This record gives sequence, structure tokens and C-alpha cells, in this order.
Amino acid sequence: MLKNKTALVTGSTSGIGLGLARAFAQAGASVMLNGLGDPAAIERTRRDLAAETGADVRFHGADLARPGEVATLVAATEAAFGQIDILVNNAGIQFVAPVDEFPPEKWTAIQDIVLNASFHAIRAALPGMKRRNWGRIINLASAHGLVASPFKSAYVAAKHGLVGLTRSVALEVAETGITCNAICPGYVRTPLVEGQIEAQARAHNLPRDRVIREVILAAQPTKRFIEVEEVAALALFLCGDTARSITGAALPIDGGWTAR
Repeated sequence: MLKNKTALVTGSTSGIGLGLARAFAQAGASVMLNGLGDPAAIERTRRDLAAETGADVRFHGADLARPGEVATLVAATEAAFGQIDILVNNAGIQFVAPVDEFPPEKWTAIQDIVLNASFHAIRAALPGMKRRNWGRIINLASAHGLVASPFKSAYVAAKHGLVGLTRSVALEVAETGITCNAICPGYVRTPLVEGQIEAQARAHNLPRDRVIREVILAAQPTKRFIEVEEVAALALFLCGDTARSITGAALPIDGGWTAR
């Protein structure tokens, strides 16, 4: 499906990003990974993914909080593979606190990683996509790009901004063969969320199953996690030709959360 295509996925050394990278590689694309972590562990991940899929998989450790490094990441991907056909802005961080107690540096960091880095990556990747009259930009927003929750002001603001950016870009490139969409997942089963479950169990002195149902998935009517593979399947669909008329959309995959 994606033979001769190249995908750049930010925040792809674990979790949703790695799942997306794996799906693209399995579909025949060359993939540039990006993220933070132990270099040896990242290299194992890169090597294993390449061996598993037969794809050309590389890694670049750009710090997305630095605009210059975002531009370098895009340029390095184009230099390695010749082009970027698919750009997935997935990287994100979280911090929870009441707005009047929210550390300004945490606010800035979340905006930089979630929203500003997405702008800089799109800005750098678009010229090449326009020259080829084809491109797929997918922004990993969140159910929090569509609705709000208390104590997550920075994250909610950044994700709402990402949905707005998605719509503006889609309108600008509507006649160029490029689409730009946002995927808005609810709670996805990832190592990060598994850690939150354990932390909430300790904090509330509740068993794991009650934490999942009554705390983590309280807003998710299906009362089950979204699986990474479900998000990856939607992303793959958006990259196909049958999705060429889907652009500027904020697509929830949230177990009914935003249907309330």
C-alpha cells in the first residue's frame, strides 16, 4: 500500500508513535523514527522494526522543543530517503495541575512539543509535498482536542490548537493533492497509561480494575481502552487514495467520549 513512500513519525520510539511507525513499515514505507530515550534501547527498537518488516527504518534524535532541530529533522529525513510523503506529528507530553498553580515552564514545554513543533514540521515538509502534488499530514490530537477536562489546561489548549492548525493547513493545500487530518484518540493502552494506572491505584488505594473503570476510563462510554492498532489502522486508511477527500477532519476514536 505504501511502497516507495516515506513516513516521518515524531515521538515514535514507544507507544502510539511506534505503533504507527510499525504499521507504515509493514505497509511498505520507509520510516524515520524520532524520540527521546536510552540510545541503546532506541537502536534495538529501530533494528528490530527493520528486521521485522524489511523496511528501511532510521532514527533522528531531534529535540522537538527547539524549532531549529525540527527543521533539521525534516531535512535529514529528506536527505536520507529523498522525500517525505507522510508526516505524523505525534510527540506529546503531559502535566496535570490546577490552572492557578500550573508551572509556566510546563505550560511552555507542552505548547512547544505538541503545537509549535507540529507547525514547524509542517512548515518544513510542505514544500516538498507541494512539488510532488501528494502528501499526507496526520496530527495526533486527542479527545482533549475536542473537549476539555479539569487540571489539563496546557494539554487541552495545545490539542485544541492542533485541531485548528489541522483545519487551516487543510484549507490552504486543498487543491494540491495533500490532505491534513487530526486523529483524536481517547485513552489508548500504552506503557505511559499503564504507569498512570499504577500511580492512580496507589493514590486512591483502589484495585487496578476499579482504577481503570472508575478513574482512567470514566469518560469513555465503552469502558475499554483504545488499542494502538486501531489508531494505526485509521492512520493507514487516511494515507490511502480512497481517503483523498478526507481533509481538515478531526476524527475521534474515543469509545464514544466526545459523543456525550
